[in-house]
Amino acid sequence: MRQRKNLDVSSTDSKTNIPKSSKNNKFTHPLLKKVFFLCLFVRFVNAFLVQTYFNPDEHWQALEVAHRISFGYGHLTWEWEKGIRSYLHPVIFAGLYKILAFFHLDKPWFMLFAQLTNWFMFFCITRTLSNSLETVLTVVSLYYWPCIRPTASKISRGSRKWGLATAALACAIRPTSAITWIYIGLLELYLTRDKLKFVLLEVIPIGTLIMGLTFLVDRWMYGTWVLVPLNFLKFNFLSAGGDYYGTHVWHWYFTQGFTVMVFTFLPFSLAGIFKSKQWKLSGLIAWCLAIYSLLGHKEFRFVLPVLPIALMFSGYWLATIGWPDKSNGRGKRSPSSHDRCSGKLQLAVLFLAVSNIPMAFYMSMVHQRGTEDVMNYLSVEADSGKVKSVLFFTPCHATPYYSTLHRNLPMRFLDCTPSDEKGALDESDQFLVDPAGFATEFAKNWSIPSHIVLFDFQEKLLKDFLALHNFEEIKRFFHAHFKVDRELQASVAVYTLKGQ
Repeated sequence: MRQRKNLDVSSTDSKTNIPKSSKNNKFTHPLLKKVFFLCLFVRFVNAFLVQTYFNPDEHWQALEVAHRISFGYGHLTWEWEKGIRSYLHPVIFAGLYKILAFFHLDKPWFMLFAQLTNWFMFFCITRTLSNSLETVLTVVSLYYWPCIRPTASKISRGSRKWGLATAALACAIRPTSAITWIYIGLLELYLTRDKLKFVLLEVIPIGTLIMGLTFLVDRWMYGTWVLVPLNFLKFNFLSAGGDYYGTHVWHWYFTQGFTVMVFTFLPFSLAGIFKSKQWKLSGLIAWCLAIYSLLGHKEFRFVLPVLPIALMFSGYWLATIGWPDKSNGRGKRSPSSHDRCSGKLQLAVLFLAVSNIPMAFYMSMVHQRGTEDVMNYLSVEADSGKVKSVLFFTPCHATPYYSTLHRNLPMRFLDCTPSDEKGALDESDQFLVDPAGFATEFAKNWSIPSHIVLFDFQEKLLKDFLALHNFEEIKRFFHAHFKVDRELQASVAVYTLKGQ
């Protein structure tokens, strides 16, 4: 039976004059509080600067659901009908909506959250995606797991229980988080001495408690007993339902996805991994990327929980070049060595800042902002009684919905619920294949809307249709300079009935 070994820290490293912090000091370092408030301030500002659209789920699987819970109207996508989403995540925002409504602050522009680092973290972490909360819970939980630490001698007895509870909560919010915790759990089981206690007195009771709480929340919200993790597993893994929304080659995370997320930090992260020799943590990154690579449907946000770990390694490498090894026999740093390392550090920091900060601001404040701006505009117009109904001739879930409009008006978007019939095109796909033909058929049975929202690419193909039905352009919003996964969607146009 393998046992943990206490590391011998009395050798080489003990001879370096690293200042000791105050006694027993997990949380008493004088800089810790300042660092915390600095990070909190940065993420607070970060949250207000993010004004662009990244992924439909940040609205449709969080705010839209919460809005329906709080105000009685809002659209539930097909995932909620199939029971593959837990209400545990949106009820957090529902509580915030209720508080805002109580103080009469429930305006559509108020919907933000907070956290820290490179361009993708800045761009993504403060969004209302369940992946963002999963990432925070993952980082918090890893702190408490003894198997991740180099020595367990200073770990409190209850530490692992906190780690388990937080990990279980992450899995309840996103069942795919189990990929992370299978790795950590097996590692802990391999290294711990009290294996039976770990499984029988910690994993099973804590896991049962958290999952039981989740089942109760879902029973309350769905109105019937729903096993979300089981439904999620069946749809995404056993039936490959996620492939309906597109697939990538198996190596996408390694060659494109995660590489783009880490961006210019990548060489520093790799250097930090080899320098630190923390193979358990770096193994977690490799494990998650490898398992997610087995799935056909891939997205950047799926591997967000391991991004802070990769960035931590880059920080470690930067710290090491800031504190060079002592190079002379009398235990003093060589001045020339110190100057060289200081110069390298300054160049590295400048390079990372210049390559990440502009991109963070551009992606958060410019790229794909049109769909956010158009809903904010319609919200203001609806507030003044100028909007009666809205039709979205766009790919499905391309814009926010009731959670931003915050008015209970008739709205219609093109559906993209997966079909049981293989190869059948949903409304959204039919529209993209033949915008004019689809719109003509659609208009035969429509209740004519007061406003139509569409991207400029489809707008060019629907000019005759819009003119025929007496629609005219009243507003246009910039959206993007370059295409992402479809044709270039440079702007979002709003049309209204003439004379209205």
